[in-house]
Amino acid sequence: QVQLVESGGGLVQPGGSLRLSCAASGFIFDYYAIGWFRQAPGKERERVSCVSSSGSRTYYADSVKGRFTISRDNAKNTVYLQMDSLKPEDTAVYYCARTSRTYGCSTLNRANYDYWGQGTQVTVSS
Repeated sequence: QVQLVESGGGLVQPGGSLRLSCAASGFIFDYYAIGWFRQAPGKERERVSCVSSSGSRTYYADSVKGRFTISRDNAKNTVYLQMDSLKPEDTAVYYCARTSRTYGCSTLNRANYDYWGQGTQVTVSS
């Protein structure tokens, strides 16, 4: 069965860094784009980044552009989200999700992401 498992979250001070990982199994990994979403308490889940199936194209929300870097290793079936210069407003649960082959990273609509991980908590606080 399809599984996505996030790891790497934790507590970090403002200005610090974390690297999240999303390990995938149960499907042909390099057929699918993968997105990272986050959800803060009382807010809607938003997409922060996405990487194409080959890894050649990446997309970022304006709020994280220049601070976050998405990448993937298709040999390891894993997507990474390197988060630098973290701010308190980055505090959220972070999820990775597989998008449909029809849309790839072109869609921000959560309904077009068919499998989700369980999430990993990121807390930025002094």
